[in-house]
Amino acid sequence: MAKPVSWQQEQISLAYLSAVATRAGATSATWNVDKDGVDVTLKRNHILVEFQMKCTFSPTLLSDGETYAFDLDIQTYDALRERERSAAGYLGLVVVTKDLGEWLAHDNETLLMHCSGYYAQIQNLPEVVGQETKRIHLPKAQRIDQAGMEDVFTYAHKRLFGSAGGDGV
Repeated sequence: MAKPVSWQQEQISLAYLSAVATRAGATSATWNVDKDGVDVTLKRNHILVEFQMKCTFSPTLLSDGETYAFDLDIQTYDALRERERSAAGYLGLVVVTKDLGEWLAHDNETLLMHCSGYYAQIQNLPEVVGQETKRIHLPKAQRIDQAGMEDVFTYAHKRLFGSAGGDGV
């Protein structure tokens, strides 16, 4: 069993988001420095959303059995929740197995990623004082998948333009 190191976890989380975003009709750009708490910016139809991506093989599952929890550092939390940011801020969490060898399966025609991703909207959450981290809840229903991308981009559009507006966000 090959145990992953942090850079491999980072790369699989970025690859996962990029693959799903591509399927959802969005382009992605990664940042070489995430000084603003952002690893990836997604763009679709001139609407932007930003993600801080995390990856774990030992996720914290809440007692409801339907929600993951992740302790996000306050500096990143504050950057993603900032009201005056131009693109909505999200936390993405990709869950993988502990065995690096199980992350991907491929043959001559297929490449399968054995992982799952979830998102939490951090945009506009309240300020946290006196803590080093903020526990973020990521419901299993908020998957980083085709439907999740639709929700993320719909929110970003409504945030900028209100509930009225164009289709195809």
